[in-house]
Amino acid sequence: MKNLLNRITTHPDICHGKPVVRSMRYPVEMILDLLSAGMTSKEIIKDYPALNLSDIKACLQFASRITSVKAIHKIVA
Repeated sequence: MKNLLNRITTHPDICHGKPVVRSMRYPVEMILDLLSAGMTSKEIIKDYPALNLSDIKACLQFASRITSVKAIHKIVA
């Protein structure tokens, strides 16, 4: 499981520091958007052959980890 998260990297010179797959210019956000739009992993890999199933699973695991918070508090401005 930890190996999957190693596929997600950040670097200030790549996609403005957003989390990406394996230091390539495939932001995690884009992969999640494609999945939420209804694309299958197979379709994504067909359109982006540099990616593989482990990359897509890593994006999902990253999203799961980043949303695992104990509580969300509303901030009143």
